[in-house]
Amino acid sequence: MNILILGSGGREHALAWATLQNPKCDKLIVAPGNAGIAQIAECAALDINDGGAVSEFASENAIDLVIIGPEAPLAAGVADRLREAGFLVFGPSAEAARLEASKSFTKEICDAAKAPTAAYGHFTDAETAKAHVRATGAPTVVKADGLAAGKGVIIAETLAEAEAAIDDMFGGAFGGAGAEVVIEEFMTGEEASFFVLVDGETCLPIGTAQDHKRVGEGDTGPNTGGMGAYSPAPIMDAAVTQKALDQIVRPTMAEMARRGTPYQGVLYVGLMIENGQPRLVEYNARFGDPECQVLMMRLGAQALDLMQACAEGKLAEARVNWADDHAMTVVLAANGYPGDYDKGSVIRGLDDIPEDSAHMMFHAGTTLKDGQVTASGGRVLNATARGATLAEARARAYALVDAVDWPEGFCRRDIGWRAL
Repeated sequence: MNILILGSGGREHALAWATLQNPKCDKLIVAPGNAGIAQIAECAALDINDGGAVSEFASENAIDLVIIGPEAPLAAGVADRLREAGFLVFGPSAEAARLEASKSFTKEICDAAKAPTAAYGHFTDAETAKAHVRATGAPTVVKADGLAAGKGVIIAETLAEAEAAIDDMFGGAFGGAGAEVVIEEFMTGEEASFFVLVDGETCLPIGTAQDHKRVGEGDTGPNTGGMGAYSPAPIMDAAVTQKALDQIVRPTMAEMARRGTPYQGVLYVGLMIENGQPRLVEYNARFGDPECQVLMMRLGAQALDLMQACAEGKLAEARVNWADDHAMTVVLAANGYPGDYDKGSVIRGLDDIPEDSAHMMFHAGTTLKDGQVTASGGRVLNATARGATLAEARARAYALVDAVDWPEGFCRRDIGWRAL
């Protein structure tokens, strides 16, 4: 098969790495890719949000399967355009991707499906939103309704913080994503990420993970796109997993199909779990980042088989073969992230890092300049490792971190603390 992966982050590097483990992959192109991806696959300059350009490129390169990594091309309808042109696509339609692209849409679907989630209000102006938080109190969660690259969520501990977050969102801090705001009840419990492949009918769980969203150790500081993750999530035992499937995922997918917009692709199910009861925090219409990195390390070559079965509508015939192992990824980010940070610093020591089935340094925001790998994003590298135990995976991941010579970067040193 000739395969095209769209995206340029750590998620796409992990997807490319796993895809290449599978012998059915004859040729792999990643657009636009990054410095790490370029070491294992062909990279192509392409506007991945332009469905026409992607379709034309896929045709010219005899592509058999397109795997869409990030949310922006999904929301832009790239999957729709590719399917119209006859391509096999892993990724939902623009209408189905609204489960991520609009928080208020997701809440509406959950209401219709009777899926347990946080109580909420949906607002189009700041004053009404502020009146709501004054009536409901703090702590509360203020969310930009649209896509905000994983950063449009503010957990407000006080009313003053909630009102400031509302002003920021309606003031344009998150661009068009904050033109409408959803305010949610603050849920207590333990968070976990649950990943399910859906082909319009069949729902196939493919793994669990736990992410660390806060920038600082001990889960302090502002939210980020994720500072590290591990898989599996201990709290997602068989009983909790079954409840999440039966009470949240399947009713949501049935409601989407009832509306004539069946979901096809990976569904990221963000959960809050308290006393064995899961409630939905959010849906994403693609693999999480950095959760994808730990999932791909554990799935390996079978990831391509599963994505192909999903795209072909054959998940009922598919099975996931899990090893009894663990994986962890630690994000190395540019100093200052998630605020302002400098780009262009040189990263040294990468050539000396072992890369095999148990150790991988996935690139998230890197560029090759004058023969040197440089930082070009906020989250820059993902030190990822597998082990027989989580402690072993953690030791290996931090050994990779310590091998990198990059004074302009930082990481959290407590990834996995909740489980360990």
